[in-house]
Amino acid sequence: MRKIFLSFALIGNMYVAHAQSNGTSRPLTMAEYQKAKTFAVKDLDNDTYVKIENAYILDRYEGRKPYFITGDDGLKKRMDLYRLVSKEGMQELGTLVFYTNEKGKLYKALLPNFTTDGKVWENYFEDIHAIDKEEKNFVLKLSYVLSKELAFQQYKALNQGKDLKAESATYGNDICFPGDQLVAMANGQQKLLKEVKAGDQVLTIDPATKKSTTVLVKELVSHEAKNYAITRLLVASASEKTSKLGKEVSLSSKVLEATPNHPMQTREGKRKMGEINLGEEVLCYNSKTGKYEPFTVLNKAEYAGGVQKVYNIEAAAGTTFMMNDVMVLQK
Repeated sequence: MRKIFLSFALIGNMYVAHAQSNGTSRPLTMAEYQKAKTFAVKDLDNDTYVKIENAYILDRYEGRKPYFITGDDGLKKRMDLYRLVSKEGMQELGTLVFYTNEKGKLYKALLPNFTTDGKVWENYFEDIHAIDKEEKNFVLKLSYVLSKELAFQQYKALNQGKDLKAESATYGNDICFPGDQLVAMANGQQKLLKEVKAGDQVLTIDPATKKSTTVLVKELVSHEAKNYAITRLLVASASEKTSKLGKEVSLSSKVLEATPNHPMQTREGKRKMGEINLGEEVLCYNSKTGKYEPFTVLNKAEYAGGVQKVYNIEAAAGTTFMMNDVMVLQK
């Protein structure tokens, strides 16, 4: 599987993805940002160069054909990228994304040029997360396409602008998970971690052979409620094929949350979760294939999780658990 890398720049207190342009560029103004979201392309299949009001140009990015992305829900979405260019000076302002769902409903998002003011970037993040509420995993699909087409080196909207120090997140020796993470049980079901009990049977996976066995839970350890620092990993597996219409992508994803010091096994070796890098691979259960396969870390964020208890399983045997279908090491 191809590894995914994007580049990022710090604007205000947020890390934001940006493209390195070969041509000239200038900051996108707030007025232009709002106006450009009204721009339309009549025929996404054939219109590759569209003039708007004799002042702007929409130029299909590198002349690329669209992406057709099928996620875990089995629904096919379409994504088209257009450069937004100011006709005066032919300066690039950003990238306009057209996202069409399986019912033909069109959504638009405008990724600003990296020199753009932070207030405009805040609007961008608000817009893509608003779409994500209607279109599940839109941000995941957008991240994937941007990583492929805009040739970034790293990508993350780190903490959505939150300041961990201001939130007084607790860092310590507790190695554990929030109680809402799902544990793979021996009967093939998943169970909330906070509801696991001594005597339950859970799965453990041999990282080398990828074979699963059943182990007995000795104890569910809970730690007192604090505002723990939490690391959140978004991992994805994608397969691509190119057709006459564009790129067909099958995309699967998992999300895992834990304290930053919880150990995990990556292809590069053992890592604390907070030290795992973008592009590293972790073993996950792929429900589409029924196999344990490597997924790539596409996004990583760290934030204060709010006052809550956190938990960890002590088992009679084995070295791993499957948490949210992601393999984690026992404490």
